[in-house]
Amino acid sequence: MVAPEIDRFAIAKELFPRQPGHFPLDDFDIEDVVLPDDDDMGILSDDDDNIEQEVTSETGFGSVIVVGNLPVVPQEKYEKLAGVVKKIYSQIGEVREGGLYMPVDEKTGMSKGFAFVEFATPQEAQAAREHTNGYKLDKNHTFAVNMFDDFDKYSKVPDQYQAPEIKEFKPAENLHTWMTDKLGRDQFVLRAGDETIVLWNDGKRGRCDPVYQRQFWTESFVQWSPMGNLLTTLHRQGVAVWGGDGWQRLTRFSHANVRLIDYSPNEKYMVTYSAQEPTGPRDNATVTFNIFDVRTGKKLRVFEGTAEEYAIGAGAGGALRWPVYKWAGGKEDLYFARISKTPNNQSAISVYQAPEMGLLDKKSVKMDNVQDFEWSPSEPILAAYTVEQGSQPARIVLVKIPERTEIRQKQLYSVSEIKLFWHPQGNYLGVKVDRYTKTKKNTYTSFELFSIRDKDIPLEVMELDKEYKNDKIITFAWEPKGHRFAIVHGEGGNARPHVSFYSMRDEKGRLAVKKLSTLTAKACNAIAWSPQGRNIVLAGFKNFNGQLEFFNVDEMETMATAEHFMATDVDWDPTGRYITTSVTSAPMENGFKIWSFQGKLLYEMPKDRLYQFSWRPRLPSLLPPEKEQEIQKNLKQYSKRYDEEDEALLMQADADVLQERQKLHDEWSRWVESKREFVALADGFRKKMYGDRWEEKEFTMQRATVEQVLESKEEPYIAK
Repeated sequence: MVAPEIDRFAIAKELFPRQPGHFPLDDFDIEDVVLPDDDDMGILSDDDDNIEQEVTSETGFGSVIVVGNLPVVPQEKYEKLAGVVKKIYSQIGEVREGGLYMPVDEKTGMSKGFAFVEFATPQEAQAAREHTNGYKLDKNHTFAVNMFDDFDKYSKVPDQYQAPEIKEFKPAENLHTWMTDKLGRDQFVLRAGDETIVLWNDGKRGRCDPVYQRQFWTESFVQWSPMGNLLTTLHRQGVAVWGGDGWQRLTRFSHANVRLIDYSPNEKYMVTYSAQEPTGPRDNATVTFNIFDVRTGKKLRVFEGTAEEYAIGAGAGGALRWPVYKWAGGKEDLYFARISKTPNNQSAISVYQAPEMGLLDKKSVKMDNVQDFEWSPSEPILAAYTVEQGSQPARIVLVKIPERTEIRQKQLYSVSEIKLFWHPQGNYLGVKVDRYTKTKKNTYTSFELFSIRDKDIPLEVMELDKEYKNDKIITFAWEPKGHRFAIVHGEGGNARPHVSFYSMRDEKGRLAVKKLSTLTAKACNAIAWSPQGRNIVLAGFKNFNGQLEFFNVDEMETMATAEHFMATDVDWDPTGRYITTSVTSAPMENGFKIWSFQGKLLYEMPKDRLYQFSWRPRLPSLLPPEKEQEIQKNLKQYSKRYDEEDEALLMQADADVLQERQKLHDEWSRWVESKREFVALADGFRKKMYGDRWEEKEFTMQRATVEQVLESKEEPYIAK
C-alpha cells in the first residue's frame, strides 16, 4: 500500500500559525520568527548586568588614547621621549607594536607635544587614562590624557543648548531588607566551582534556603562589606558591588587586574590593590592602591610605587602585608595610615585624613624603627611598637589622632618579637612579647595588658604559670563582649596543647589579671569566641583532623564534643546562635556543617570544589549597652515570649511554603492545558507522517523467570 503524499508546508502552517511561511522546514527569515510570550527559548538577553561586556566604540578607535602636555623636543631627543612614554604605558597594559605615534612639525622638525598610544584592548586604554591623567612627568609637564573617541564625541555637541530628557524617578534599592526577615534568619554566601550562592540559614528547621545564585559572578573571590550591606565581586576590569532584594549591581569601581580590596569600618570608602610585574631584569614590581567613595564610585586618591617601598615593617620580608592602609576605628571613617619612609630614610607612620585623602597636617608621625601598628576598633588611637637598636630599647606607644599626643608608652628590653591584639570593643590592648633569656639561646613569653578605659591607662603584666613558662603561644583571643581572654599554649611537636582562661577584672570589678582555669592536653590549635561572649569553640585543625569542643566559659564546662574530618575553618554567625565548620579547597570531603552553639549538628551540605564560606555581617545594635545587659539578665522571661512567637512564625512559614507549592502546581497545570491543542496537532502530524506504522508499538514486554542457586550446603541428619 502506497502512503498518501503529505503536504509538509500545509501541516507546518497549521501547527505554527503565527510563524513565517515554510517555518520550520525550509526557506524562512529567522528575524520573522515569533517567540512564545512565556519562553525565551534559551536565548540570553542583552542586559547590562554582564560585567564582562566589552567597551564599545563608534569610531573603532576605542583602544587609542591621546596624551597631551608632552615636552616639545627636537629630532635627536625624539626616540628618548618616545621610550619614556612607552615605558610608562607598558606598565598599565599591552601597547601594540607600532602603537605609539608622536606627530612632528614638518617645518621645524620639533615634536608637537602630544602622542597617540594604542593598546591591545579598550579596557586597557580606559585604565591608562584613569591612571595617568594628571601624571606629573616633570615640574613643567603634567599629562592631559583623553580617549581618542572623546574628540569625535565632543565635536558632535550641538551649538544650541538642548534640555536633557527628564527621567522617571526610581527609588534606590533598600539595602537593609535582609535585616527584617520575620524568622530572624541570617544569610551566608558560598563560592563553589563556578557558582556563587547566597542562602538563608534556617537552623530551627535544619536547612538552608537559596536567596540568589549566579554562575561566574566573580573571577577570584567575594567579600561582604563590614556591615553586610554590600557583596563585592572582583573582575579583571575592577570591582562591582551588589545589594538589595534583587541583587542588582549598585556601583562599579574601575581598577585593572585588581587583586585585593578593603573597606573602611563604616563602608564609606574602599581600597583596591593591584600589582604589575617588572618588564625587565632591572625593573621593580610596581603596586597601585586606589581609594574610592563607595556611595558615588568616585576615585578619591591613587597611591603608586614599587613593591619594595610598601613592603616594610615586621615580618614583611620583601612581601606586602595586607591591609597596607589600615583604617581607624569609630563611626566617622576619618583616618587611615601606613608605615612609610621619610626622605632621609627614617621610619614613620603616614596618617591620611578623609574625605580629602591628604596627609594629616602634611607630615608623617615620625617613629624610628617602627615595625607595626594597629588602630583601636572604637576610636582613632594608634598602638605601635619599635624594635631595639643599640642602646635604644623597644617601645610600645599609644598615640591619639589627630592631636598626635603620646598617651602611653612602655619600654622593653631583650625583645625577640611583639604582636598587638586590640579588644573588639577597644577596652583593652594585649601585647604579646617574646623575650630572650640571658643566654640568648631561648625565648619566653609575657603579656603586657593595657586597660584603655581606666584613668592613665594602667598596665598589667602577665606570664604563664611556672609549669607552662617554656610553652609556645599558639593563639590569643579576647572575649568580644566582656573582660576575659583565652590563650592556647603548648610545647610544640605532636604534644596536645593547653587552653588557659583569664579575666582582666576581679569579683568586685577592679583591674587585676586573674587566672580562671586551664584545660590540659586538648586537641586544639584554634579558638573561636562567640560574638556575644560566654561560649567558645576549641578546634583542632591539620594534624588534629577537625576535632571540636563546644565550651561554656561561664560554667567552665564542656557542652559537647564532635568531629568534622579535615575541617579547615570554623566561623560563628553574627548572632552567636550557630557555628559553621567547613572544608575548603581540599582534595575530597568539601562541604560545610551547621551546629547550634551547644554543639548539636543541625544539618550539613557536601559541596564539590567549595572555595569559600562567609557569613553576612549584621548592622550594629541600636540598643544602648545598659539595655543589652538588662535583656541578658532577664533572658528567660524574653525567651518564653519569643519562643511562642517563633513557633507561630514557623507554622505560618510552612503554610506559606505550601501555598507557594500550590501556586506553582496551578501554574504548571495552566501551562499544560495551554499546550493541549499543540500536542493534539503534533500527534496528528506524526500520524500523517508515519501512516500505518503509527499503530505499531515501539517495544514489547515479556516476563521471564530465571532460577539461580546462590549457595548449596550439605548437613548431616541427626535423628531425635
